[in-house]
Amino acid sequence: MSEDKPAETVENTPAEASAIPNGKGHEPGEEISASAKTPLCILVLQVLEVITRLLWPSVSCRLQFEGKTSFGMSVFNLGNAIMGSGILGLAYAMANAGVVLFLLLLTVVAVLSSYSIHLLLKSSGIVGIRAYEQLGYRAFGTPGKMAAGIAITLQNIGAMSSYLYIVKYEMPLVIQAFLKVDKPAGEWYLNGNYLVIIVSIAIILPLALMKQLGYLGYTSGFSLSCMVFFLIAVIYKKFNVPCPFTDFSFNATSTTSWMNVTDPGGEEDPACIPKMANLNSQTAYTIPILAFAFVCHPEVLPIYTELRNATKKKMQHVANISIAIMYIMYFLAALFGYLTFYGEVEAELLHTYSRIDPYDTLILCVRVAVLTAVTLTVPIVLFPVRRAIQQMAFPNKTFYWPRHIAIAFILLLFINLLVIFAPNILGIFGIIGATSAPCLIFIFPAVFYIRIVPKEEEPLRSFPKILAACFAGIGFLFMTMSLSFIIIDWTTGTSKASSGH
Repeated sequence: MSEDKPAETVENTPAEASAIPNGKGHEPGEEISASAKTPLCILVLQVLEVITRLLWPSVSCRLQFEGKTSFGMSVFNLGNAIMGSGILGLAYAMANAGVVLFLLLLTVVAVLSSYSIHLLLKSSGIVGIRAYEQLGYRAFGTPGKMAAGIAITLQNIGAMSSYLYIVKYEMPLVIQAFLKVDKPAGEWYLNGNYLVIIVSIAIILPLALMKQLGYLGYTSGFSLSCMVFFLIAVIYKKFNVPCPFTDFSFNATSTTSWMNVTDPGGEEDPACIPKMANLNSQTAYTIPILAFAFVCHPEVLPIYTELRNATKKKMQHVANISIAIMYIMYFLAALFGYLTFYGEVEAELLHTYSRIDPYDTLILCVRVAVLTAVTLTVPIVLFPVRRAIQQMAFPNKTFYWPRHIAIAFILLLFINLLVIFAPNILGIFGIIGATSAPCLIFIFPAVFYIRIVPKEEEPLRSFPKILAACFAGIGFLFMTMSLSFIIIDWTTGTSKASSGH
């Protein structure tokens, strides 16, 4: 398939045909013949469209957006899929790696993520399929399809659970700080379980019921704006928090982390000097954190499906711009967070600010912005899970609203139950993330590419396929490292290895 021609779909299954818009604003099999394109028919269609807009606004929006998501909205959606709560831990990762080593690792991971998306798009273009699970089916049959579907489901359920855990534990603290309630007396609005249910019903579920990802471009843009506000606040605080800083406890008693900025000789305090490279017992933990900082691969093909005038080259530009934006935001947030607290930075950056002043209005607003961002990310992450479930359980079924709604509702109900009644389940999802994330980012794109690209076009010993095989090997390396660190954490009772998402 040429890179400059709109991608065509050649998959024959009804499920795949219905999943890929034909670019004409109506479902496949409903093509309007040339004889029907008379002025009278056009007038009738326009009248019907007006009536539809009045009676069923959601349907009219579907006609407007289906398969016609703009380039900018696609960048917002993919950027929002990349952006996760892991940004809060990057300053801690920089403290344990040093500025230069962190930048080097972040650059390598960003390049590898872009290359991984290239492999997915190349495989998709050759067989005309824009579903991750169907690529697995084309490469390895039913086992490949099930492996991809299960990996997407587990990875994204884990991500959604982690986001709702943030809502459960952070939102009560934010409300408590805004209201300056030092000793909660069991108020319902300070109960994290109630707040998770309210947020899920009032915000996440309506967005998750949208038929197409194109709807969520605006909420994704707003979510990214919240994280930009977080970044601006981190940069601002760098120039307003002294080093050393004064550490206040929640009950307003105070201690000082370091007493003097300078040592007795009059020189700058070594604790306030940034380290360009740092090797310690925690440095190795930064590798899996950064390796998963650009997880967005389950969302790439659905966004490609809905991109207006989609070509592989255009979608690759969407991916590259999204990754570049996140790369800049990640580095700046890590850099200025680290330069604010240096070695005192905690694994969760906002908690470190709370040590200075738990009632700081700016930091409270930032925490609200982060809560908003992770909440609005949940519907984006839910879309690939629902699609994976439909591909595995209903492979030959066309779109059906009751099934679409039921899957979203059951998924959110299941995740809410996990968050409320299984507070220790994150340890299990740590293992799942350490296995599914390397598969989705590194291993599957590489092995699908090797299997799908014809040997006539690229022999098995050609440079692109050798490169893809090495890429899969990197995935196995990251998986081994992540699992090893999690096992070490469990055996030592610490918790330092985490996903970048």
